[in-house]
Amino acid sequence: MMIWKPPIRNERKKMESDKITDEINRMSLSQKLILAQDIWDSIALESNKLPMPEWQKNELEKRYGLYKQGQVELHEWRQIHNELRERHK
Repeated sequence: MMIWKPPIRNERKKMESDKITDEINRMSLSQKLILAQDIWDSIALESNKLPMPEWQKNELEKRYGLYKQGQVELHEWRQIHNELRERHK
């Protein structure tokens, strides 16, 4: 006779993750895109909780200072996107 044991914590997480993955796989592409956007939106709402290393804060402050002094050349994102696509053909 086998005695049932509840799954250990990691196995439980894996089972939950598998269920979520199965559900996502059943979704249409448009539903997946909406879900992805919803996830990004929820992350954005909590982005202030993400830790940022001191070196990264310093680098951002330095770059922002250069930007305010007019020492940074800005590029339109479409231009950069197109240039990258051309390079990787």
